[in-house]
Amino acid sequence: MSIFLAIVVVAVAVAVSAGLGAILVGGLLRRLQPQVSTPGLLRGGLWVGMLERAIVTGAIALGEPAAVAVVIAVKGLGRYPELRDTEPAVRAQASEQFIIGTLASLGWAGLIGFGARITLLAVL
Repeated sequence: MSIFLAIVVVAVAVAVSAGLGAILVGGLLRRLQPQVSTPGLLRGGLWVGMLERAIVTGAIALGEPAAVAVVIAVKGLGRYPELRDTEPAVRAQASEQFIIGTLASLGWAGLIGFGARITLLAVL
């Protein structure tokens, strides 16, 4: 397999994971929790999620699943202070939204990354 084909497979997987994942995960959150309003909380979630999915998909596609643990750790440590300092009345909703979004995002990214990995191995 040419290196060019491998780059194309990984690039397409990362683009699908990040782009389509934003639509799917956002839609899931709106469907499951339509009344949740956390103004000012979890800002940048769209961009964080897109980067998260891109890194996780790329890592799995390239056979480096340990990188997923780093992504989870960085995301959790980055959001913890914001969630900890939130008013108790809103904290539960914001935490639940964070967990559901993260798990849906990681699941989608893992699925696409695994598909890309299988594709890479099949055409080697």
